[in-house]
Amino acid sequence: MTFSDTDLKLLESSYEKLRVGIAEHPDAFYEALFRHAPHLRNLFREDLTGQGMKFMTTLGVILVRLKDDDAVEEQFRELGAKHAALGVEAAHFAPMEEALIETIAAELGEEATPELEALWRKAFRKISERMIRRGGLPGA
Repeated sequence: MTFSDTDLKLLESSYEKLRVGIAEHPDAFYEALFRHAPHLRNLFREDLTGQGMKFMTTLGVILVRLKDDDAVEEQFRELGAKHAALGVEAAHFAPMEEALIETIAAELGEEATPELEALWRKAFRKISERMIRRGGLPGA
């Protein structure tokens, strides 16, 4: 699952626009997640605003290094281990993907083309697979 330079530029460009929107609506991703999977609400702390900003920051760091597995190896291991300790399982990533796509569509509007959606899905799956595998999440 590789990304061309054009793919990476498109992801980074759309991420920058998404980040600006999320700064104004920091709970947007988690509100979407809980619409898709209300049973996951108990896995998260009350401060969803802070959690949303942290999610976007981490996503940005990972996106920048998407082509270089070694650059974020330790970060994936740590993220996976932290999520596993909180009770997150591999199956929880599917509603997270849907929530991300819904958030992208809401924040980017007409710019959220089917091609961009497919690219974000590909990126999210690659990130998720690394985190699940390296963090040892249950259900992997």
